Amino acid sequence: MRELGVRLAGMLGPGDLLVMTGHLGAGKTTLAQGIGEGLKVRGPITSPTFVIARVHPSLAGGPPLVHVDAYRLGGFAELDDLDLDASLDESVTIVEWGEGLAEGLAEDRLDVIISRGDGPGEEREVRIVGVGHRWSDLELGAR
Repeated sequence: MRELGVRLAGMLGPGDLLVMTGHLGAGKTTLAQGIGEGLKVRGPITSPTFVIARVHPSLAGGPPLVHVDAYRLGGFAELDDLDLDASLDESVTIVEWGEGLAEGLAEDRLDVIISRGDGPGEEREVRIVGVGHRWSDLELGAR
């Protein structure tokens, strides 16, 4: 997952929104850690479950990473209270547990759906679907 995040970071720039979906333990935060590594932001990237959102500034002149955990949010109004739209244009924004909440933040986004296998190797399946003009031709899958 971390390796995939590093590779994905190479495609991302200011204004990009990723909405991550997957069960507990699916690898959302690990993928975010890889993205943070690829973007060369100040870490560590940890689950923002209790603080809801963290901003990780770039150490290399790139965009900051805004990492949000919407698990404890009660709806879009609470997400809107975070004022993510104020930094959306200059940051890469990741919203874990964002399905059904974060899609309205931007017309263009990547929906990242992570499924965890049942086997002993804990294999993951990741589907990345581009939404909007910026990502119109993108649909990736990985195991």
